[in-house]
Amino acid sequence: MVLLLVTALLGVFPLAAPAVRPEAVELKGRAGSLGRLARVVVDDGGSYVAAERLAALLKGSWSARGARATLTVGKRSALFVRDQSRVVIQGQAVTLDSPARGGGSGWLIPEDFLAKGLPKLAPGIAAAAPEVRKPAVQTSKAAVAFEEIRYRSYPTFTRVVVETGGAVAYAVVSGRQEIRVRLPRLSLGGARTEEIGDGLVKEVHIEPAGADAVLRIVLEGAAGDVKASTLQDPFRLVLDVHRPREATSGALGQPGIDPLRLIVLDAGHGGHDPGATGPTGVAEKDVVLDVARRVARLVGEDLRVKVVLTRSTDVFVPLRERTNLANKQRADLFVSIHANAHPRAVSEGVETYFLSSEASDSDARQVAASENGVIQLESPASRAKGDLLKSILWDLAQSEFQQESSFMAETVQDSMTRSLNLVNRGVKQAGFYVLGGAAMPAILIEIGFLTNPKEEKKLATPAYRESVARAIHAGLSEYKRRYDQRLSTAALPIR
Repeated sequence: MVLLLVTALLGVFPLAAPAVRPEAVELKGRAGSLGRLARVVVDDGGSYVAAERLAALLKGSWSARGARATLTVGKRSALFVRDQSRVVIQGQAVTLDSPARGGGSGWLIPEDFLAKGLPKLAPGIAAAAPEVRKPAVQTSKAAVAFEEIRYRSYPTFTRVVVETGGAVAYAVVSGRQEIRVRLPRLSLGGARTEEIGDGLVKEVHIEPAGADAVLRIVLEGAAGDVKASTLQDPFRLVLDVHRPREATSGALGQPGIDPLRLIVLDAGHGGHDPGATGPTGVAEKDVVLDVARRVARLVGEDLRVKVVLTRSTDVFVPLRERTNLANKQRADLFVSIHANAHPRAVSEGVETYFLSSEASDSDARQVAASENGVIQLESPASRAKGDLLKSILWDLAQSEFQQESSFMAETVQDSMTRSLNLVNRGVKQAGFYVLGGAAMPAILIEIGFLTNPKEEKKLATPAYRESVARAIHAGLSEYKRRYDQRLSTAALPIR
């Protein structure tokens, strides 16, 4: 399927960006001027006009069904076939310079149809010569700087983000092996390649092309729809390459559709990032790794659910790679385990979070800021890719799972406070990077305060860590029980 997203004139297409204005082509008939069309130049060099706008100016009709479309004016008609340059007008074939394009934004007809085909379709109408409207193309003199390219894999699509120093126009053409995006007036110093390899997209490559840039999204599997949009603050082009519907019809991670099969447990911090440290030196990274391993054992033995750990040893894993792993595994749940810290040593208790762009309170904001500070320990390249709040639309990734994440957080929080007789600090919301890219219900558990001497002493013992693990397991077990109950109810026949 071909998807063309371009700048427009006279309301023919939605604006992609104000940087490029297509030239106007004026139609004239025996009675004079009929109106103007937008001339759109796409990345294969072809020049096109919008089919529906042309039909309206000719007081005709445009109908499209599948790969075929018909332009009718009076008693005459022209038959177009998507991606073919041959058009049949009143039984006569006419070969155009470029193929007709059809996609979600409507059909585009090669501009030379106005000279080659229109006289046969509507003898009283002629397209004015290009000199009627000069200059032909008006472009912004100032080039827009390329800033960064990022990506993230989700169970049903791969998102590619191109960040720029200003607004840019774009034209997207989808093929079987790659998706090409032309970015007029985008300036970059040299070619860049990002390896993805998620089963849908093999890699993304951006390189200069004269005064413009071309982004190539190389596919390693069949792609479905391609959706593009632009955003500001910062300026960026967002491209979502979706998997074919048949490949995602049974995808996991969508509450209420499939049974729970896979949980990803994330032990916070690790390696050169110790996390919080208690008064006697107990490190968060060691505590939460031990707890995560114990939870994995209990869940695997009891719930008949596969468990994957983001780390099983004392290694450092960048924040974005934790949810990337969950997305690539098509996990149903993501549970990140941490231990808390606070300047006030008397702070105690357990709290559970789910993602929100706004923190519940100042304490929640402080906890998120502390956990998000891990990104400063990542490599410069990883930090450049990891600013999810800014560049990957992290809140959109979680928005459809927010209610389910809240439900899971409440269930686990209740289990922990009851089982361990801890101070209940409640379920809260905050902007945690580590939850941002998860395309499934996701929570973050703070199992206690290492900065509190009493809680540090307990968390340092294997017996208490086992109790914490059993409490988390009990919460997940209750969540699964209720989930399965809802699943069974939804499967009942309607009478």
